Amino acid sequence: MQRFFPLLFIITIAGFSVNAQTKNAYPKNYFRWPLDLRPEIVANLGELRSNHWHMGLDIRTAQRVNQRVYAAAAGYISKIRIEPFGFGRVIYINHPNGLTTLYAHLNDFFPALEKYVEEEQYKRETWAIELQFTPDQFPVSKGTFIAFSGTTGGSQGPHVHFEIRDTRTDKCLNPLLFGMPLLDNVQPTLVKLAMYNRGLSVYEQRPQIFSLKKSGNKYVLAGSPVIKTGWDKISFGLQAYDRISGSNNQDGIYSATLYIDGEAQAGFELDSIGYDETGYMNAHIDYSYKHNGGPYLQHLSQLPGDKGPAYSQFSSDGTIQLNDTSVRQARVDVYDSYGNKSVLEFSIQYNPTPSAAEHADHPHFTPGVISILEKPDFEAYFREHNFYDTVPVLYYTIQKSSSGSLSALHGLNNPSIPVHGVFTVRVRPNEEIPGKWLGKVILQREFGGSRTNRLARYENGFLVAEFGDFGNFQAFLDLEPPKISGLGNADTLNLSAAKSIVLHPTDNFGIKRFRAELNGKWLRFTNDKGRLYVYEFDERCPYGTHELKVTVEDIAGNITTRSWWFKRNPYTPPVKKAVKRKPAAKKPVKKSTRKR
Repeated sequence: MQRFFPLLFIITIAGFSVNAQTKNAYPKNYFRWPLDLRPEIVANLGELRSNHWHMGLDIRTAQRVNQRVYAAAAGYISKIRIEPFGFGRVIYINHPNGLTTLYAHLNDFFPALEKYVEEEQYKRETWAIELQFTPDQFPVSKGTFIAFSGTTGGSQGPHVHFEIRDTRTDKCLNPLLFGMPLLDNVQPTLVKLAMYNRGLSVYEQRPQIFSLKKSGNKYVLAGSPVIKTGWDKISFGLQAYDRISGSNNQDGIYSATLYIDGEAQAGFELDSIGYDETGYMNAHIDYSYKHNGGPYLQHLSQLPGDKGPAYSQFSSDGTIQLNDTSVRQARVDVYDSYGNKSVLEFSIQYNPTPSAAEHADHPHFTPGVISILEKPDFEAYFREHNFYDTVPVLYYTIQKSSSGSLSALHGLNNPSIPVHGVFTVRVRPNEEIPGKWLGKVILQREFGGSRTNRLARYENGFLVAEFGDFGNFQAFLDLEPPKISGLGNADTLNLSAAKSIVLHPTDNFGIKRFRAELNGKWLRFTNDKGRLYVYEFDERCPYGTHELKVTVEDIAGNITTRSWWFKRNPYTPPVKKAVKRKPAAKKPVKKSTRKR
């Protein structure tokens, strides 16, 4: 049975013992803090993020980059990766106890590793790279310097993202259960309770919200202590957060369990999560409520299509059936990773009311089964795992003429309803597409100014691609090549004073490939955060005159190639001539007119 309670707690539920130490007997003090700075974090594992749980600790680096980062324990560097988004520059270290630590958003690696990676980038002619290592290539001891901190990849500011993983399963474990040097004696804060009518899908309603207040050593409803409802099947969600001692950051809670009349129903625990599972965070929260501007509400029940790692069911899936008007006692126990506990207590009473008008019967997508929407010029194919709860179907079409468009605009729901993974969209073009253009057709998903573009394939009269969100879908022909800006158009550019070359390729639907050559040989341009391509002058570009040739290809295969000649000579900043200043004219001395 999955554990729900933090370390050092032994709880008896329905006649059996849940020993918190049986599952997570994680080694204490095995790992050191990976920086020589005061231990501080800005995020923990389980903090709620867009489309995922945060999967480790975000460690403060005093708001500076290039702080030294150290191996948290002995082992060997097993992998590095460099990518424009995500982790940016990242190191993985395997340890002999079966665990792996990860260090992300780094700047330069330590010199020997940096040199090896650069050589491999030039050998493979790619800046974005992933390399695997054997135990004897880059062994480390506890405290070995491995890299400088940075803000590369998806980072919004200087910090180090740190994870502890099970090496065999690659699941992320909660670092705060390993005895990290962070003090925490602060109980979680409970803010709001949400109640749902589970006779409906969670996507067809807004929850009823109850404010909470602290009363003695527990939380209670800010209004009446008894919730009276005409809904006979209900579930609850909770807005809550945790804080480390001395910090104002609102971190994620560790676990929450719902009890009815003293019996555990269901709950969640945020530990041991894989990256292939982190998308289930969208089932863990009221996704629509958050999407429409509300706070994060964490469900205390497991949605029918949620196959993620967070929940355990005891007496139910967390939904409550109210069969009579007796008052039911509810309790929610909330823990942080250090065992600090907050309790919410309230009561529920079924209060039957005359039935409201029935909802109109309209099509729905159902979790756990294949769902297909078929229209004359549009089809959508959903897999069994795509939905967390029943989803109402809202489809419309507009004969919208946009530049280069090949089809009507087909709207299917909106992004306030989440989809797990990808589904297949099929759009019929308005006209026959010449064979030479079939490889240059884009399917675009758009909503609220956000766009996702996919190269379409042609199947049985339809243009086909995969997407991960609802929205508006339309086909476009893309014959426009990319543009490259950043350097002038002179016959021979003088870059003697420059420290780098910065190029900005753009395209109407997206860049697929960038390649630069200096005098016919591949030249490494970095592409951190995916917008600008940057080459920092080094020994591969000695003084003299050179040809830079850049080729950019978009996702439809359109190619632009540009060449520049430039010279680079030793640069001496101009000496500022001293300006001789004329002496200031002496002001005439005014004689005093005061009588003595």
